Amino acid sequence: MADFLPISRRDMQARGWEQCDFVYIIGDAYVDHPSFGHAIISRVLEAAGYKVGILSQPNWKDPQSINVLGEPRLGFLVMGGNMDSMVNHYSVSKKRRKTDAFTPGGVMGKRPDYAVTVYCNLIRRTYPKKPILIGGIEASLRRLAHYDYWSDKLKRSVLLDSQADILLYGMGERSVVELADALNAGMDVKDITWVDGTVYSCKEVDEAVPKILLPSYDALCKDKRKYAESFYLQYQNTDPFTAKRLVEPYSERFVVQNPPQKPLSQEEMDRVYGLPYARTWHPSYEKAGGVPAIAEVQFSLISNRGCFGACSFCALTFHQGRIIQTRSHPSILAEARQLTRDPDFKGYIHDVGGPTANFRQPACPKQLTKGACQHRQCLFPTPCKNMVADHSDYLSLLRQLRQLPGVKKVFIRSGIRFDYLLADKSDVFFRELVKYHVSGQLKVAPEHVADPVLDLMGKPRHCVYERFLEKYKRLNQQLGLKQYVVPYLMSSHPGSTLQEAVALAEYLRDLGYMPEQVQDFYPTPSTISTVMYYTGLDPRTMKPVYVPTNPHEKAMQRALIQYRDPKNYALVHEALVKAGRTDLIGYDKKCLIKPMSKPRPETKKLPVKQKKRR
Repeated sequence: MADFLPISRRDMQARGWEQCDFVYIIGDAYVDHPSFGHAIISRVLEAAGYKVGILSQPNWKDPQSINVLGEPRLGFLVMGGNMDSMVNHYSVSKKRRKTDAFTPGGVMGKRPDYAVTVYCNLIRRTYPKKPILIGGIEASLRRLAHYDYWSDKLKRSVLLDSQADILLYGMGERSVVELADALNAGMDVKDITWVDGTVYSCKEVDEAVPKILLPSYDALCKDKRKYAESFYLQYQNTDPFTAKRLVEPYSERFVVQNPPQKPLSQEEMDRVYGLPYARTWHPSYEKAGGVPAIAEVQFSLISNRGCFGACSFCALTFHQGRIIQTRSHPSILAEARQLTRDPDFKGYIHDVGGPTANFRQPACPKQLTKGACQHRQCLFPTPCKNMVADHSDYLSLLRQLRQLPGVKKVFIRSGIRFDYLLADKSDVFFRELVKYHVSGQLKVAPEHVADPVLDLMGKPRHCVYERFLEKYKRLNQQLGLKQYVVPYLMSSHPGSTLQEAVALAEYLRDLGYMPEQVQDFYPTPSTISTVMYYTGLDPRTMKPVYVPTNPHEKAMQRALIQYRDPKNYALVHEALVKAGRTDLIGYDKKCLIKPMSKPRPETKKLPVKQKKRR
């Protein structure tokens, strides 16, 4: 097993270190596995020759907690965790979650709300001049002015609130090494303004540099329409080949976003995932029972990153981008052989994929040199005529994995994009998916059945999903299998009125299926759907959108999806009445619920006669 990076002075002494080059403060437990962002960044820096110490979940109420490893030579790195700290802490109803899968023992409360900002402010109290570089999903999606659901207001760039010097957005392997090299060369952090995939602040902007000037933060706060327009400008500038530099003015400063870093080549991806990860949690967590989050990824393989699916409620376009980057077959097979030697491996590879499992190549060849189209999606509203739908590479990879000694089954759990699957003229992959890679149930994400809602979600029309179901059923019959589809469904997405929610309930009735869990739309930072939620406008068209924001209406929409649950009866009844669909209340097989039973008339209780004592 590879050695973990230092977490204490004792660990530093064991390596002969007097000082770290970087101290990496993270909101998660320290898990040295390539599914965890902090593991990748720390190992990439180590491979570049830098000494990195890990400071996991410091006590943010104690200023001395950041000094466990001493002052770093070059600066601090700060990451809130694999999830935004607010999503990690709160459900969509803003109730505090009971557990944290990224903390030893699943204990909640080991990191602060808005972790990046709190950790950086803690550092600044002791080290006012030391460079601070922030990254990870929380920083990446809050890099410019953004709507914050939990405070219900527009917040400034996290770069300003955190007092950090530079923000790394997206997947930062290349940019973090470039920044480290510049700092190591003696450059002042305020002069490092050219690195792709970074955001910095300044008092004056170089007029000679090409840029797009966004509306000021003050203007955005006053006018929601301006915010929608500004966001869509940002959305159109997420491609590393065509994106322009963006400048967002504040009262005394400017926040400048450089274009995204270029996609990693396959050789670079192989190097990143071939670094010497320990592949488990730090031994200091054994007494607490380890870190629950690793269970989902311990025996899974990452084969790609990026997604050209462009779902409106997903932030992948903003974070990983639309251009697919892949690892080579030898790289993935080498990791798979490593899994088979794990004492806990039972013969089952849980997943081979990424954001979307069956994206193993760019949507079209031109994306690798000219980037993704600025005004055209690859799959929505219909597949682009230039898109190449081909599963042959993925199919070859899966076949090789199935043949490895010690491997009994290879599952695909990270999601299949069914419209891309149908666009492939060959049925070979679909057939082998059904035959070898489904564990009785295939999870897919149609999200809804009402086309007006699907259009706003950036998802294919319902008829496409129906075609997929028909083909899936037919293949199962041909192969003599009884396997099912488990659809992920979402309630209360912008555009969904009670009428659309009822249509979804009717679909589930006809399907004879009631989902155990329902995902209520969660307005997380930097998605098109969140902009709709906040502004009431679709930023792509600037047309008004109905948005269910009232908690009671959201509860009714959620209850309709689980209309069979007796606990939801009152909400479902109220929703059907308000939607004018009382025809669905009755005893007919098409009805969702029965009429309310009339209460029995109260009868006057007679006094109980007492028996005479003998």
